[in-house]
Amino acid sequence: MHMEHPHTGGFVTRPDDIERQSFAIITRELGDLTLPEDVAPVVKRVIHTSADFDYLRTLRFSPDAVRLAIEALRGGATIVTDTNMALSGISKPSLAKLGAKAVCLMADPEVAALAKERGTTRAAVSMERAAELPGPLIFAIGNAPTALIRLHGLIREGAVSPALVIGVPVGFVNVVESKELFLSSPVPHIIAEGRKGGSNVAAAICNALLYEAVGRRL
Repeated sequence: MHMEHPHTGGFVTRPDDIERQSFAIITRELGDLTLPEDVAPVVKRVIHTSADFDYLRTLRFSPDAVRLAIEALRGGATIVTDTNMALSGISKPSLAKLGAKAVCLMADPEVAALAKERGTTRAAVSMERAAELPGPLIFAIGNAPTALIRLHGLIREGAVSPALVIGVPVGFVNVVESKELFLSSPVPHIIAEGRKGGSNVAAAICNALLYEAVGRRL
């Protein structure tokens, strides 16, 4: 027997309606500001996730970053995250439709052992392990600047050539500097300038790209 919750009267409670209304509010609050067609779904989904309009000015996209990411996802790319939180937020149905995958190697016992032995972070070592995966690879870094720094080193060494780097770690130490490594890089990237970011933002960017790749519309 279906019973309506006594406290939902007047509230939007269906998930798809909530999302649709949220995006309508974001579009309305943008006013006359028109975002480039390719980046608009990404920027709006990050704002939808964070309720933070600062991302309008801080999200930076290299030329064709969105198109290249969509091509990679349609080619069965693997998304590599630096947290299980980001991994858990990525749309599994969309990945399945595309034959793509998402992984996080942070909990791998070998990664932990190597990091301890070398006196470095698991995040940095997990990037080394991820670089050995078959491509195409999309890296989504939302927490650990050390992952972004090590990834930049691996790219310079020729150990990996990512289809896209999503660099949105959050915090105060090494965060801004790690992002700046990629802002002047020829590697396709989506970077959140400044201190803000997070695993939720990394997952939101991945989902925006996945939804575009599968043709999902609100």
